[in-house]
Amino acid sequence: MQALPDKIYYRINELAQAFDVNPSKLRYWEKEFSFLIKPKKNSKGERLFTKKDVENFKLIFHLVEENGYTLDGAKKKLREKRQKVNKNLTVIERLEKIKTELIKVRDNL
Repeated sequence: MQALPDKIYYRINELAQAFDVNPSKLRYWEKEFSFLIKPKKNSKGERLFTKKDVENFKLIFHLVEENGYTLDGAKKKLREKRQKVNKNLTVIERLEKIKTELIKVRDNL
């Protein structure tokens, strides 16, 4: 996932680009995971996602795209063990940052 700028709200196209998926996939996930993702809508009806929504999309992306869960399997996992999945994702993200830093150090030697 690409880094997003620090904002209050994100448009669906920004998220689609960050996750490298089609906006239609995010709209589908929004519908399927409505217990997690609840975007605001502006006067034009455009979806505006909060940082919490982005974190929930990260969890869904991690389970479905990276670990191969079905949508039903991901729903079940998130309903039952959401905190554990979130902690695991946080650890993975930290390890990836450490790996990147170690590669930079190695390349500078």
